[in-house]
Amino acid sequence: QVQLVESGGGLVQAGGSLILSCAASVSIFSINAMGWYRQAPGKQRELVAVIIKNGNTNYADSVKGRFTIARNNAKNTVYLQMNSLKPEDTGVYYCNAAVGATIERDYWGQGTQVTVSS
Repeated sequence: QVQLVESGGGLVQAGGSLILSCAASVSIFSINAMGWYRQAPGKQRELVAVIIKNGNTNYADSVKGRFTIARNNAKNTVYLQMNSLKPEDTGVYYCNAAVGATIERDYWGQGTQVTVSS
């Protein structure tokens, strides 16, 4: 069982910055990939950014150049630095961990609200 605890959401004006944190209850090296997803009201959950075990990263086109995903291995924590925020970035942000060698299972955090005002 993997527990993910998120923090760092809040209200910010357009153009501002926020940093989200996701602390895992297990060693980050046992996790295949960790990512951030978001869900806006009335929309499906979408991938924002992901970092895989070898350190490679991938981003949604809408956040490239503005968001950065990084990890602190010693703290088993993944961060999402969000700059130049836009109102369309508003939503509930969820941390995800994909775990498993032969059968991969997804674990989710509780979600943290990010609201960007115009």
